[in-house]
Formats: sequence, structure tokens, C-alpha cells
Amino acid sequence: MRFGDFSRWTILIASLLGSATAPASAQSDYPSRPIHLVVGFAPGGGNDIFARLVADKASQLLGQTVVVENKPGAGGRLSAEYVSNQTPDGYTLLVGAAGAMSLAAAIYPDLKYHPTKTLTPLAMIANFPLILVEGADNPSKNVKEFVAWMKEHPDKANYASSSPAFTVTTELLKLKSGMPGTMIPYKSSNEMILSVIQGQTAMTIADGPPTVPQVKAGKVTALAVTGAERSSELPDTPSMSEAGFPAVDIQLWSGIFAPIATPAPIVAKLEKALGEAIADPGVAAKLKAMAVNPGGATPQEFVKIIDSDIVKYRDVIQAANLKFEE
Repeated sequence: MRFGDFSRWTILIASLLGSATAPASAQSDYPSRPIHLVVGFAPGGGNDIFARLVADKASQLLGQTVVVENKPGAGGRLSAEYVSNQTPDGYTLLVGAAGAMSLAAAIYPDLKYHPTKTLTPLAMIANFPLILVEGADNPSKNVKEFVAWMKEHPDKANYASSSPAFTVTTELLKLKSGMPGTMIPYKSSNEMILSVIQGQTAMTIADGPPTVPQVKAGKVTALAVTGAERSSELPDTPSMSEAGFPAVDIQLWSGIFAPIATPAPIVAKLEKALGEAIADPGVAAKLKAMAVNPGGATPQEFVKIIDSDIVKYRDVIQAANLKFEE
């Protein structure tokens, strides 16, 4: 029997068992000991910084220490699988990035977890668009001109990518514009940007933190940000919608999740505390300084965004016949 065929019954049974293992007294006293917030990436990265900002404020609001625990591996998938299998008592939570959650669910049919079926989304920490950049010496002044340039120079039509998220976004632009482009793999966003600066690749679509400084320094040219709205960090750069490609609407995000059968009273406490922590002016200011938008969705909206993203990514992967290694 396939995962999707019995997931609804599995969730119902798990919820009943979860409620049985967490009596009313334990729920009302929650939290009575430290909470572990698991991050699927090494210390110092964006998601780790997000986690520590929120954990510090949430500790104050919950009256218990929120301990950040790094469990890197497989692009965040190992940590998601780990938290999915923990006791649903609210003491082990996950910081999950879009790549390990909605994108992984679209790529890997045998994934051992699911962002909305084995996990409960509690709060979106931040969301952010990606940025399309070209070399500073490329003559194109906008996305349509750049697409035309790529078509006119097929021998130079390539792009840098270090993540399935960047690959899928670029392939979506190719599908909607007819633009050619061969993917050249790199290990990080910084290497992607450097490849464009040095002329090794014609373009990349990357995240804000490594890209914005290079744009402001004039080393690369930002042609558009994905989605319908401009970025506050690059107010003069049009959105993809303004550039004539509204379907290239990709927003990455990072959020906090609990195991699916976590009792409703505990989920409610966590949603409230985490929401207040993310909205705190000090936390929000630090998130904005990282070129991301704090929060952006209620828990219910977050679920809908994740499920919608899975469908969107799966459609692009199938249409572009993309293959990704485990």
C-alpha cells in the first residue's frame, strides 16, 4: 500500500495515541522542561541563525529554555525524518527550510516524512524571493532582453546552481520564456555568484544574503526578484511579474514544525509563543537585516502554502524532466 493511501488513517491513529501518551495534566503544565529545536544544517548558516533568534525570544515567552540542536545532513532531510519520529509531546521541534520540506516532497517519492502529513507546521519564521542576476558587463537591461540574449548566444547559455531550489526556479523561467540554459553545479550560493562575476556562467538565481552585497557593489546586475513584489533590499529591481513572467513566483521560506500527533493544546501554546517571538521588533529587525521577510503567514496559511508549493515544484520537475540525486 502506498504512503498516500493510508496516511489519513495513520494520522488519525497517531493523533489518538499522541493524546493518550500526553495526559491533560502534562499538557496544561507544558512546557515543564527544555525544548529542543532541531536544525538540519551546520551552525552559522541562515536557518541556524533564524533558529537561534527565535529560540532566545521564545525561551522568555515560554518560561523554558529552547535549545538549538544541529543535526546536519542530506540538505536538512535527516533532521526532518528524525523529528517526525520523535514523541509528539512538544519537546522536540524542527526548523525546516523549503528545500527540505516542500521541494523534497516534490522530488523524492519515497521520502520518509512529509511536511504536512507527518509534521505539523507551527510558524513561518521568514520568507524571501530569489534574485536573477547576470554579469555586470552583459548588455541586457531587463529579463526579456536577457532571454533574447541567451537565445542568440546558445554557446554561452548556462546558469549556476547549488541547490534544487535554484535549479527548479531557473527551469521554471526556461519553461515560461523558451530560454535555453545548461545547469553548471556549484557547492554554495557564494560560488554561484562568483561564477557569474568571473564570467564562467551567464546567470544565476540565488538567495539574498550572498547576492545583495554583490549587486550593490556593482559586480553583478540584478534583473528581477521572483514573485509579484519587489524586495525591500533591492527596491529598484522589478519583480518577475513586472518583468513579464508572473508564473515565476517562487518564495523560499523557513519554518518551525512539530510531530503530527502533538496534542492541540500544546500546538496552540507553541503557535502563540513562536508567532510572538517572530513578530518581536528586535527579532524582526535582525531577520530583515538578512534580506528576508519575517513571518508572513498564519499556521493555517502556512499549511496551504506548503501543499501548493509541492504541486508547483512537482509540475516543473515533470515538465523539465529534471533528475536529482538522493
